[in-house]
Amino acid sequence: MMQLFHFSDAGGIEVFTPRPVKVAAPRAEGSEWLNGPLVWAVDDWHQAMYLFPRECPRVFAWPVSTTTPQDRQAFNAITSCRMVAHIERRWFDRLSRAKLYRYALPQEGFEPLGDAGMWIARSNVTPTSVDRIDDIPRALERAGVELRILPSLQTLQPLWSTSLHVSAIGLRKALH
Repeated sequence: MMQLFHFSDAGGIEVFTPRPVKVAAPRAEGSEWLNGPLVWAVDDWHQAMYLFPRECPRVFAWPVSTTTPQDRQAFNAITSCRMVAHIERRWFDRLSRAKLYRYALPQEGFEPLGDAGMWIARSNVTPTSVDRIDDIPRALERAGVELRILPSLQTLQPLWSTSLHVSAIGLRKALH
């Protein structure tokens, strides 16, 4: 059975209560409700995207079923990992020292968004367990993710022209 998780820098959360996002994101017409009060979770395959301090800008890339043979070959030529995560150099020290809590959540009450493993619940959710993560770079390695440190995430712009799946989180905090 698939597992769902929520990551936080706070330990001891007994119940997750739906709340609106801190910074509203532009949403397609009819999807504005995604900025409203929800409990967010991520599935086990995509959980590595949240093994970072909350404010850390990051960009991920990995092949998907629609990735062209050429892009898949290029990806496999640069890594043996399933996913590559990129952060800016100025975040590496903070990432190396950060502690995170990974809360396991029951699947009941959640609905999939169909976007990079994201799930949402509209009512309170009680975690089933919590793990403290003290070594984020090691946790990423165990998850099959190669971490790349760059001076700026701006150099990754060409990734969006490939057929790889590219996800970005927190780019408003990235160097421009």
